[in-house]
Amino acid sequence: MKLLLVLLILIFFVAVGGQDTHRQIYETEKAFEKMIAEKGIRDGFIEFLSPTGMLFMPDAVNGREAWRARPATNAALTWNPVWIDVSANGALAYSIGNSQYRPKGKDDSQIYYGHYLSVWMKQPNGRFLAALDTGIHHEKPAAEPVDWRSPADSGKGSNPNSISAADSAVAFYEMAAASVAAKAYKAFLADDAIVLRDGKLPAFGKKAALALLKTGDARINFAKRKSFTEAIDLGYVNSQYNLVDSKGVEIEKGNFLQVCKFRDGKLRIVADVLVPLPRNGG
Repeated sequence: MKLLLVLLILIFFVAVGGQDTHRQIYETEKAFEKMIAEKGIRDGFIEFLSPTGMLFMPDAVNGREAWRARPATNAALTWNPVWIDVSANGALAYSIGNSQYRPKGKDDSQIYYGHYLSVWMKQPNGRFLAALDTGIHHEKPAAEPVDWRSPADSGKGSNPNSISAADSAVAFYEMAAASVAAKAYKAFLADDAIVLRDGKLPAFGKKAALALLKTGDARINFAKRKSFTEAIDLGYVNSQYNLVDSKGVEIEKGNFLQVCKFRDGKLRIVADVLVPLPRNGG
C-alpha cells in the first residue's frame, strides 16, 4: 500500500511538473524583472542570460560579455509576458510581452514602449536561462495586457518522424529570396504567429501579421544560419538578413530571430522578429 502511495505521488509530481513549466517561465521572468529593479539592468542580464546567451544590441553579441563591458546604469526596465509557449519535453520555451524603458530611472517621465521576444533554455540544474533575448520599440500602445496565455498545444506537441526544423526551414528561406517576402510568410506562418517589427506595434495572429508584412516588391535574404536549436516540436534560429527592393538594392539589413513549431507534420513560424542595424552602420 505504501509503495502504491509513493508511486501515485511520483506520478502526480511528474504530471504537475510538466504542467508547471509555463509557470516556471513566468516566475523566471518576474524574478528577472525584480532583480533589475533591485540591482540594475546590467546585473540582471548577467544573471539571467546563459553563458552563451545572445542579445541584439542591435548587432548580435554575447549578452553577458556585452553587459560586463558596460558601466552600471540607473535606467529602469519593466515588462510583462503575454505569451508563453514550451516544447513538448519542457527543455525549450519562448515568451513575448510588452516592455517599458525609462532612461533616467523609475520616476522618469520619458518612456520608451516596446515588445520583447525571449528564448529560454533549461539548464542541467533545472533552472531556465535566456538563450537569446531581443525586442522592438514602438509608439505607446492603446493597452498593455497584464495576463499571459499559451497555445492549446503548448507542451503537448510531437514530431514522430523526427523531422529537422533546420532542414524544413530551407524552403521558407528560398521562397523569401525568390519572391516577395509576404508570399513566403503566408505559406509558413502559423495561425497564432506573433510578428515583431521595429517602429510598429506587434501583430498577433497570421491575418494581422500578413497586413504588417506588406512590403511591396521587397524580398528578404536570410544569411546561412549560425545555429538552429531544437527540442522535439520547437526550435529557433538566428542569423543576419537583408531586405532588397525589386531592383536588388539593399534597403535594410540586421539580425533576425525565428521560433518554429511542428504542427500536423509541418513546420510553422510561430514568432518572428527583425532587428535592423542603423543605416550608417553604427
